[in-house]
Amino acid sequence: MRLLVALLLMPLVSILGLAAPATAADPLVRIEGKNFVAPDGATIHLKGISLGNWLMPEGYMFKFEVAKSPRQIFGAFDRLLGPERAAAFWRQYRDTYITQEDIRFIKSVGFNMVRVPLHWRLFMTEDGGIDGEGWALLDRVVGWAAVSGLYVIPDLHAAPGGQTGINHDDGPGYPLMFYVPRDRALTIKLWRAIAERYAGNPTILGYDILNEPIAPYHDTATLNVRLEPFYRQVTAAIRAVDPERIVILAAGQWSSNFDMFGPPFAKNLAYTYHSFWASTKRDSIQRHLNFANRYNVPLFLGETGELTDEWNAGFRALHERHGIGWSFWTYKNLDTPSTVVSIPRPAGWAEIVAFADGRRADRPADEVVNRAVAQYLDGIKFGNGTIRWSYLASLGLKAAP
Repeated sequence: MRLLVALLLMPLVSILGLAAPATAADPLVRIEGKNFVAPDGATIHLKGISLGNWLMPEGYMFKFEVAKSPRQIFGAFDRLLGPERAAAFWRQYRDTYITQEDIRFIKSVGFNMVRVPLHWRLFMTEDGGIDGEGWALLDRVVGWAAVSGLYVIPDLHAAPGGQTGINHDDGPGYPLMFYVPRDRALTIKLWRAIAERYAGNPTILGYDILNEPIAPYHDTATLNVRLEPFYRQVTAAIRAVDPERIVILAAGQWSSNFDMFGPPFAKNLAYTYHSFWASTKRDSIQRHLNFANRYNVPLFLGETGELTDEWNAGFRALHERHGIGWSFWTYKNLDTPSTVVSIPRPAGWAEIVAFADGRRADRPADEVVNRAVAQYLDGIKFGNGTIRWSYLASLGLKAAP
């Protein structure tokens, strides 16, 4: 009888464009109206943290002021240590910066999701081969998250050719991905490979396709109209192998502007924006609320933070009042109060920074380099960082024990 009813309803569902009701067998988070909905039907209120600087290094997190992009950071360590020692440094760094202990802690204080920024070169060769050390590292964190009960959002921070036009996409300083067909094809290929690897995996909440695309000063009249068509292509590639997965679409102009988007072109789409140091009153997000109301779609604050605990509390509460989930930036950083875990600054680090930034031509003495690098690698271990409990309290999470 149930089968007969289902068969009779299928044409109506198709004609009216209604989503088929979820069943208990559906293992994935889905979108219903403005909400992220768990397989059991409960609304998920996202409370996330980004694992910045792990698989996508950024210069300011090393206190560099000139060597900002990944390629500049890698070059600085090559000059500092030599290519062979630098390669060993990065292997140890990636094995140590985020461990199962970090993931357990993130869950224990009340987060329910981690957002993982990715650099394409860790997952794909220059000629487009799907290969690289990033796969094993991402597999590992997804596995740890599954055990701990956290969701994971992979986020492409650096796409082939660059999508932002600023240093943190590791491009040439211009969003070439939107101009060069080969770079777009590589990006689509990478997302299909990620989706195929994690197809049906319930720990993956969704895929954050591009971090902060299209700078506000780069030919926006030409590029903005290319953003949604590109998202359609990526979504089609993902859905070919992972058909029910949530796809998260970032706004243009460094994830601040939804004006180039029309109504959702597929099911299970969410829309993300980033906002730092804005007003904690409704006016700062009203344009985003208007977009969500216009199309009845969910919003996700993908990056915010790096100010004061007081501001964190106000901005976080603003979003929670409007039912918007969030992911703060970032989990771990060097010598700072505005993060969950602060890495101790090594002795002699100022000399390392001056050399990396080119403000001193002579390499620091071996003893300075060796001590500073060893202290840094030791300091990034979870047990050696300083937990900023007031920061966690500002997010409405666990306060100091």
